[in-house]
Amino acid sequence: MSKNQNINEMKRKKKKKKKKSLGFKILMGLLFTLLAVLIIGGGYIIGILSKMEKTKLNTEDLGIIEEEFDQYKNANKITNIALFGVDSVSGEGGRSDSIMVATVDPVHKKLKITSIMRDSYVYIDGYGQDKINHAYAYGGPELAIKTINENFGLNIENYATVDFSSLPIIINLLGGIDIEITSDEIEYINEYINHLNSLEGTSSANIYSPGVQHLDGIQALAYSRIRYTAGGDFERTQRHRTVLNALFDKVLSSPVTSYPALLNDLLPYVETSLSTTEILSLATDVARIGNNLEQDRFPRDGYAEGANIDGIYYLTFDIETAKQQMREYIFNDIR
Repeated sequence: MSKNQNINEMKRKKKKKKKKSLGFKILMGLLFTLLAVLIIGGGYIIGILSKMEKTKLNTEDLGIIEEEFDQYKNANKITNIALFGVDSVSGEGGRSDSIMVATVDPVHKKLKITSIMRDSYVYIDGYGQDKINHAYAYGGPELAIKTINENFGLNIENYATVDFSSLPIIINLLGGIDIEITSDEIEYINEYINHLNSLEGTSSANIYSPGVQHLDGIQALAYSRIRYTAGGDFERTQRHRTVLNALFDKVLSSPVTSYPALLNDLLPYVETSLSTTEILSLATDVARIGNNLEQDRFPRDGYAEGANIDGIYYLTFDIETAKQQMREYIFNDIR
């Protein structure tokens, strides 16, 4: 498919799918919360946390098999939280366009982000084999978490989901982020910038040269959507993580005095099952860990291949291999 065909296809879908969500938006909503708790504290932060939309999950039906964790002696000390970027409109349920697991690991003193490829061909309870990103649309966060736990042998009990528009808002509130743009990416980023400007009524500038560029929210969202360079969707998930790292670094370098205003503006976009008490507890671990963030993606490169099944593209792989690799990475810190 040519560049013009790709862009035309994107424009044809303008009315049907106006915006796409990205998984790293969710993480930032959570990390903003955790980081602010460490610094601001007290009744004020508890009041701000109440701005998040809270939901309650049925923890008895999340696909957690306790005996599977006997071989991981530190599993109960490591917290995993599902992060979803959901393709929905006006609160209606939609597919999780991006799926990540945030791991707070005080044992190995690390924060970890595990991306799960959205086209992964997995078993969804009640629906059979399908793309993993369909689970959220079929049964909301509960079924999405259950699908991750059952397929990859995890123990996730909480999640966070963020509204579509949060990425540009977060980045603009932080004053932009610095990202290195390649010559291959320039070919596409400007098409996406122009498309987003037309949708949002914004006027973000085009990028004219490769190298490190200071991006505003629209430009960063455009960068994140690039998927037609070499590597396709695999490289797009890498761009998500690149933006995540830039955001994380920017938050840590922001003045403490800016945190209350940032939280006040951002937290209304966050939906989570985490209680204020749980967030405060996680914050203690995050404080001890500091800025030690690692990232990985599953299925890993070289362990999966695309397949056309009944005319639909799926990413197929050996689930037991992916499960073992993910568990070793998350619980034993082995890559």
